[in-house]
Amino acid sequence: MADTDVTITTTDSLEGREVTEYLGVISGEAVIGANVVSDIAAGIRDVVGGRSGSYEKKIEQGRREAINDLQAEAQDLGADAVIGATFDYEEMGEGMLWVNLSGTAVTTRRE
Repeated sequence: MADTDVTITTTDSLEGREVTEYLGVISGEAVIGANVVSDIAAGIRDVVGGRSGSYEKKIEQGRREAINDLQAEAQDLGADAVIGATFDYEEMGEGMLWVNLSGTAVTTRRE
């Protein structure tokens, strides 16, 4: 698991910190899939208007994996933060979901 000292933010700056160096655009990815049983159960809930807890858990898992990947890549570059982070989700096929998190790796100092 990546060092949690790498701050990830969707904003283009960090309050109380000055960006000292831009290290480049980086990304973290995860491909997740749901099993057949949860697919069927999710479909039934969707038809009757409920939320699909199994899909929500899978998406959360993919999001956490993408965050961990992004933090690890930032750490490898010597960054202490990632700014302008955005998530992208895309269906890759039946039951498969691609989760991407990208942003700009930076070094900062306290103001």
